[in-house]
Amino acid sequence: MGRAKLPRKSTNIDMTAMCDVAFLLLSFFILTTKFKPAEAIAVTTPSSVASKVAPSKDFVLVTIDKDGKVFLTIDDKSKRELVVNSINTTKNAGIDVAKFKAASFIGASFSGLNAFLSISEENRKGNALPGIPCKDTTNNELTVWMQAITEAYAGTKMDLLLKGDNLAKYPSFKGVLTAFKKNNIQKFQMVTNPENAPAGSELFKKSMSGEKMDN
Repeated sequence: MGRAKLPRKSTNIDMTAMCDVAFLLLSFFILTTKFKPAEAIAVTTPSSVASKVAPSKDFVLVTIDKDGKVFLTIDDKSKRELVVNSINTTKNAGIDVAKFKAASFIGASFSGLNAFLSISEENRKGNALPGIPCKDTTNNELTVWMQAITEAYAGTKMDLLLKGDNLAKYPSFKGVLTAFKKNNIQKFQMVTNPENAPAGSELFKKSMSGEKMDN
């Protein structure tokens, strides 16, 4: 006697719950994602194969644009207050502390900084900004800024970044490095545009083998 055959039925999976979960996750990421704002100063950085990622918070960033003008960003607001108070004391600059703490970056001489801070943030961008005087060895104001920053970060880690445009000339970099050197700052990170290592190079072989590349 033959075995009775069971009727075949197609598999039916209820995807309703999974769709609900996927929709909730998508909604969460859309609502919580913070998009990177447009940069006030357009800078085209050189390319490199370094794999180290620059810190995204609690950093100090010195930016050099294509015209060689220098700008300064202090990410930590509490450090900004210490820095501006130090500058007001040592240079008698009379900088508006509240406006300085709210500024995303600075780019003007001590004498013109209050006028710079009075510009609305959406208009505080572009090639018309003056920048911090840095090229003249007798008037390198970045040296004073770096001294105040070093004092503000005393006893704590300072992630110092240098971001320069490909078209910036050497004197601008020299002025920045002079300001670092005068404050005994020997360590900083260069911000570059990451790219893959050339095929066949040692870095390429290391990356293909999973070996960590040196920065």
